[in-house]
Amino acid sequence: MAIIFISWGIALFEYMLQVPANRIGFKSYGGPFSLVELKVIQEVITLTVFVVFSLAVFKSETFRWNHVIGFIFLVLAVYFIFKK
Repeated sequence: MAIIFISWGIALFEYMLQVPANRIGFKSYGGPFSLVELKVIQEVITLTVFVVFSLAVFKSETFRWNHVIGFIFLVLAVYFIFKK
């Protein structure tokens, strides 16, 4: 039961930061980013934190070449989304 509250506490903390950041960063409110750009930033940050967390906590997990290729594609996605 404690793990449920811990995970929801982490999600709540992330949500409390994400919503104001999206509002501040959105072009309609004076920020520099479009909705698509904000979503890509959010996904890259989430996946990066997840990989670091999973490698640190779950020692049995390995980082393989297909993971590296996937992250290269994420970087390319960010490049193409932000390319004017």
